Amino acid sequence: MNIIVLLILISVTIAVVFLAIFYWSMKSGQYDDTYTPSVRMLFDDSKQSAKNKSGSANKKAD
Repeated sequence: MNIIVLLILISVTIAVVFLAIFYWSMKSGQYDDTYTPSVRMLFDDSKQSAKNKSGSANKKAD
């Protein structure tokens, strides 16, 4: 019987810790921007692609 009480206390403690972490992440602005991640793949990243191409060309020349 004592082990059941101990397991319930441990599980409630873990749940409270996860709830506190979730609350902290909500207050710190972790989930404020919900639009940008959904359209990030549509952004033009030609500058980064040009850097990657020139970097790989320099490595092949060496």
